[in-house]
Amino acid sequence: MKRIIIDYRKLTQELAAALLQHYPQGYGDEDLLTFKNARGEWIEAVELPTPEALYLVKIGQDLNRLMSDFLELDEDRDSDVPGLENEYDGSLETDLQLEED
Repeated sequence: MKRIIIDYRKLTQELAAALLQHYPQGYGDEDLLTFKNARGEWIEAVELPTPEALYLVKIGQDLNRLMSDFLELDEDRDSDVPGLENEYDGSLETDLQLEED
């Protein structure tokens, strides 16, 4: 299988969508690969497997922000779903025994 190193800024729409689908909750430290490129620079990347190749997507602060914004957008959409509680309803208050002075 081909391994292709690509900067996140050069991802096509399809690859960007696949990246978001592959890491729906975002990526963590355990997903990061660190290696030296041909110029001896350290690179951090995440894997993106596709049928045609294994992409190593170089990450940076902008990609972290993009993933974080996507997760916030996704959470906002989930909170608009009927039947989901948006706020704490106080149902656990009876479980807490708070002492008053």
